[in-house]
Amino acid sequence: MNIKSLLLGSAAALIAVSGARAADAVTVAEPEPAEYVKICDVYGAGYFYIPGTETCLRVGGYVRYDAGVGDVGSFDGRTATDHEDGDAQDSWNKNARFNLKTWTGQETELGTLKTYTETKFNFKNGGPTSSPTLSFAWIQLGGLRVGKDETPYDQFIGYAGNVIQDTIIPYGIKDTNVVSYYFDAGSGISGVISLEEGSDTTGSTAIHGTIDSYVPNVVGGLKYKGDWGAITGVVAYDSSYEEVAGKVRLDVNVTKELSLFIMGGYGTDDNFNDGSWAIPARGRGFYKPWGGNWAVWGGGTYKFTDKAAFNLQVSADDATNAAVAANVAYTIVPGFTITTEVDYVHDGKFGDADDFNFTKADKKNSWGGIVRFQRSF
Repeated sequence: MNIKSLLLGSAAALIAVSGARAADAVTVAEPEPAEYVKICDVYGAGYFYIPGTETCLRVGGYVRYDAGVGDVGSFDGRTATDHEDGDAQDSWNKNARFNLKTWTGQETELGTLKTYTETKFNFKNGGPTSSPTLSFAWIQLGGLRVGKDETPYDQFIGYAGNVIQDTIIPYGIKDTNVVSYYFDAGSGISGVISLEEGSDTTGSTAIHGTIDSYVPNVVGGLKYKGDWGAITGVVAYDSSYEEVAGKVRLDVNVTKELSLFIMGGYGTDDNFNDGSWAIPARGRGFYKPWGGNWAVWGGGTYKFTDKAAFNLQVSADDATNAAVAANVAYTIVPGFTITTEVDYVHDGKFGDADDFNFTKADKKNSWGGIVRFQRSF
């Protein structure tokens, strides 16, 4: 065998092997395009489409740390027991909270379908950590809303100022299950009607606010809003005690920096004083948690700069209770605000004690303060 024959044989063998390997090759499929998260700006900033759906989702919330001092009882300071001698003494009232919120929105043939949830996790005065609190969990289609919400008796008319302790003179209980309908009549006029269960979640005041039959509480509200401000009214019927309460409110945008409000409430209480001293608590109900028949709240906000604002609330009720709350809120960087507040309360001991056949205690003046650090996202 010569060199030529050897080269030709080697070439033939290489061709045969290459052909065999080509026959055994595996075809790799083209990769499918990745589905990236898309921004949804239909409902405002922060929404994005849930991949593979037409539903827009937003996630937010805040982390908060409060440190309170003073003798305003459950509002700012607190009383602790000395570990060595067992005596009562004043101490910090602290609470850390993580708040988680979700919003969804989707357009349907029956209108916008929305949901909202809010859950709070608290660590108060060194624990133990409290169980999560479900503050909101509602579904809304068009104007119809069902689920866990704050009663429109409070949120539709608005809260009593931008102060931390806005309920020293309470204006509502808030938490309830609802079947509500919101409507927009145009020309700045809107309204709501709500069927509600009420709630026993009232803090230290033992107000029994949950309905005791199949008859719901009923709330209705109307609002007129313009560039200058708004006029709002709400009325509520407590089905369990057959009592009525209502509030009216005026908001005025005086300048770009200054806004003011005044809100008055009035409620009946004949059936609250039904022989049981604490049920409901001293003539107070779910929609009339203040003392006596009437109460008033007023105040406002003045913005010194885009970062700093002064907030004030002054309140009083028919039971000779009165309170003042004032703070300065300063935004260090976007999303991080520090608020320093001073609170004063004049405790009238629930007004006319003769209605309850016990001696009226002396009035008490108390002071307190709180510092709040909050990172919102």
